Amino acid sequence: MSGFVEKPEPIQVPGLVHLHTGKVRELYRDAAGDLVMVASDRISAYDWVLPTEIPDKGRVLTQLSLWWFDQLRDLVPNHVISTELPKGAPADWAGRTLVCKSLDMVPVECVARGYLTGSGLAEYQESRTVCGLALPAGLVDGSELPGPIFTPATKAEVGEHDENVSYEEVARQVGAETAAQLRQSTLAVYARARDIARDRGIVLADTKFEFGFDGDTLVLGDEVLTPDSSRFWPAETYEPGHAQPSYDKQFVRDWLTGPDSGWDRKSEQPPPALPEQVVADTRAKYIEAYERLTGTRW
Repeated sequence: MSGFVEKPEPIQVPGLVHLHTGKVRELYRDAAGDLVMVASDRISAYDWVLPTEIPDKGRVLTQLSLWWFDQLRDLVPNHVISTELPKGAPADWAGRTLVCKSLDMVPVECVARGYLTGSGLAEYQESRTVCGLALPAGLVDGSELPGPIFTPATKAEVGEHDENVSYEEVARQVGAETAAQLRQSTLAVYARARDIARDRGIVLADTKFEFGFDGDTLVLGDEVLTPDSSRFWPAETYEPGHAQPSYDKQFVRDWLTGPDSGWDRKSEQPPPALPEQVVADTRAKYIEAYERLTGTRW
């Protein structure tokens, strides 16, 4: 069992039709047919959307995505139309709302990995492959790969877990031409972002993108290169051979699986509320990632 501990009721705004409540975002459609994406302060871990929010998280994700879209616009178009609040929207939506093109989304999580960790490490330790791609012997947790690899996954519903799939399976599902476009765009964006992050003292270990079509044009959608969708490691402490400190929700994961939470991850019980210190530490990590990458104060 997993999903929302407490599923929120979406805010109703005249002129907007609510479409979907995601782990973090609320999706609406406006009168022009465009999508309105509102990033909340919700946080998820172990396939649960937790009952405790992280203040400013939605704004960090939105503003960091906008910054990255600017860095990448010569490589691939993005879905952003405007950051103006829809008429009648709550003032609290400011800074966390994007008006976007309505795309024909490709049902694939486009994952790029430049370093070995996470589910990729687990597969490598069993078969010396990641998503069926053979890798050299002798790699350890945190090893930089010989070159970035495209390791797609299925896109899961809230409460379900994304499953890694082979490139061949993606080609079977969406067609060979689209699969090739997804792989080329994913690796090109990752390489650009990796170099930008490296110049700012951050290792971009891996990340995931979502793409859709605007007519015949492949467009980068959703959020991009945030601590929710990426593993960012501080370069000054990077050392292969063990788990790396990360600019993400690791404080949340560690507390949930530690003795203080009283929660058994393998049980069917929902996780408890987060203590104030875990919330503060997690918020600080998100903001630190934003400031180091963009070079601007939050």
